[in-house]
Amino acid sequence: MVFFTGFVRDINFINNSIIFSVMKSFPEYSRILTRIAISIVFLWFGITQIVNPEYLMSYLPNFILLSGYAKTFIYLNGIFEIAFGTLLVIGLFTRTVALLLTVHLLGIIIGLGYNDIAIRDFGLMLVTFAIFLGGKDKWCLDWRRKQK
Repeated sequence: MVFFTGFVRDINFINNSIIFSVMKSFPEYSRILTRIAISIVFLWFGITQIVNPEYLMSYLPNFILLSGYAKTFIYLNGIFEIAFGTLLVIGLFTRTVALLLTVHLLGIIIGLGYNDIAIRDFGLMLVTFAIFLGGKDKWCLDWRRKQK
């Protein structure tokens, strides 16, 4: 019983501490951090596809590889990810962009089948979908446009 009382006292100390008070004032930053983080992922993959298209060629489905347009497909996909990653990072058309990127990732997951890369992309898709559900935050250009 003494251990439990000490444990409760320690919990109350943590709840009333300065660190916890500061942490309670920052939940709004999670939305901006999530949006920027996933944008960086899309921008990195998009730039990688433009700079080094052969790097991701092995992830394409066979029907695209055999079509003769695999490199063109990689370039177009890279342009798509750079454009929409940029829109997402600045917060312009946030919900629409997040939904399109969610569908884009779903297509990638279906194309990959069940493997470790698809599981990773499933997590990225859920984060992107969460941005769609949450919509704009106060650091988005969408928010600023609404205020005018």
